[in-house]
This record gives sequence, C-alpha cells and structure tokens, in this order.
Amino acid sequence: MDKKQEDLGGTGVFGDPGLAMAVQRDRLGIGYNNLSYTYDEGTRLPNDGILVLPIDVNANGQIDDDERFYDTKDRIIEAIAADKYPSPPARDLYMVTNGIPKDPTLVAFLQFILTEGQKYNVPVGYITLSEEKLQMGLDLIGH
Repeated sequence: MDKKQEDLGGTGVFGDPGLAMAVQRDRLGIGYNNLSYTYDEGTRLPNDGILVLPIDVNANGQIDDDERFYDTKDRIIEAIAADKYPSPPARDLYMVTNGIPKDPTLVAFLQFILTEGQKYNVPVGYITLSEEKLQMGLDLIGH
C-alpha cells in the first residue's frame, strides 16, 4: 500500500486544541481528544459544542448505569482511575530507561514523578496513578 498522510480526505487540524475547535464548529464533527480540551476546567462539564460519546464497555447494546460517567470531568477521571473506562482509548504511559537507573539525579526525578509530581497530572489532562502502580514504580527504582 503506497499511501501517505497527504492522501487522507477531511479537515486537517493541528493538535488537541485545534481538534476540539474543529469538532465544535462542525455539527457532524467527531474526534478523539485529551480530557483537558474536552471538559471546561472551571465548570468540570463538557465544553460548549462538545458531546462526549459513551462507550458500551460490556457490549450489551446499551449504556448501563455503571457506564454513565461522562457528565463531568471528575466522574470520567474517577472511572479511568478505577479501570471502568476501557484501554484503549485510555492507556498507561511509561517512562523507559536503559537498565535500572543509577544516576542520583535521574532517580530523584523518577521518585518525584511517582510521589509529589502526581498532583500535576489531573490539571493537565492525565490521571493520577493508583497506589499499587506508584509503589511498583518506586520498587523498580529502589525506593
């Protein structure tokens, strides 16, 4: 198959903010976007012109009560953290190193990410890791 990105049809946009604006302007628009551009940070509700489409996680042909968590940013964040929202589209992100980190500065940085740094996740569209995942990471770096 000899196709390139330039061969795609449709409206080209740049990045998450551009995608959200394109969907807001197009009544038939659909996109996949970061929570930070989907929900209003002040009201915690979907941004004007954005409807978050639910996923029938158990594939029974309907959205059950335990699958209804799209109305606020807080509820969807809780659902993702509790593994009620499927992966994909939600997914874990990983930091990788070439072997077990030995450099004290790198170890301190990774420890910061796995402890105090978690408070910065939600405001920028990421989910705080569970205590179990955090401890697994700390164990890997020897802390």
